[in-house]
Amino acid sequence: MNFDQPPVVSVRQSEDAAPTPGTWPMTVPAVAQVLDEGLTLGHGVTFLVGENGSGKSTILEGIAEAYGLNPEGGTIHARHVTRRTESPLADWLHVQRGIGRPRWGFFLRAETMHSFYTYLEDNPSRAPEPLLHRMSHGESFNALLDSRFTGPGFYCLDEPEAALSFGSALRLLSTLSELAAAGGQILCATHSPILASLPGARLLEVGAWGLRETTWDDLELVQHWKRYLESPGRYLRHLLNEP
Repeated sequence: MNFDQPPVVSVRQSEDAAPTPGTWPMTVPAVAQVLDEGLTLGHGVTFLVGENGSGKSTILEGIAEAYGLNPEGGTIHARHVTRRTESPLADWLHVQRGIGRPRWGFFLRAETMHSFYTYLEDNPSRAPEPLLHRMSHGESFNALLDSRFTGPGFYCLDEPEAALSFGSALRLLSTLSELAAAGGQILCATHSPILASLPGARLLEVGAWGLRETTWDDLELVQHWKRYLESPGRYLRHLLNEP
């Protein structure tokens, strides 16, 4: 029996799940593939990279909630709810946990960070709790990383680069590397070529094809950024109707 397992070994469709074909999110190829084939998650960092609407955030939030994390962000102990917008995917998934692994984890959602900050102020779990609402978006994000992203556990991040400058994105890259080295397992949905460049990370490109494992150089995201930075005019003349 293998005891060297990450917190989440794999996810697959629950035996009693009955998703209706042709309805959302079953219409998203990547979601359908996860339910049909399952998804194995290894140690370290896995990035889901893809365009808006490709299904990466839907898959991430479904796995986070099925693991037991609060769907609006936080740990397995967080209970705040503002408005339920999550898909039913979590109800269709079975999470295979690693043998003997801690159940600790954290779900960071860029779109619900401010409501989570309010929840922390109203329900402090440690003293003193950082006053996150008084910080800039990027500062509060970094403070949250310092206080919550420590040690073994399952960490889900949904487009964390939304709050970050170039320098802060590099800092997050370093944090993820240190967290993985300390036994943390990270699943991150991102648009950031900086985050996706983390050495040793597994890259799953999400699109009309579903999910496919790839390399940093072969990501469509990276290729577009390289071409744009080399010659912005090639893109802008089509957008701005310039000759």
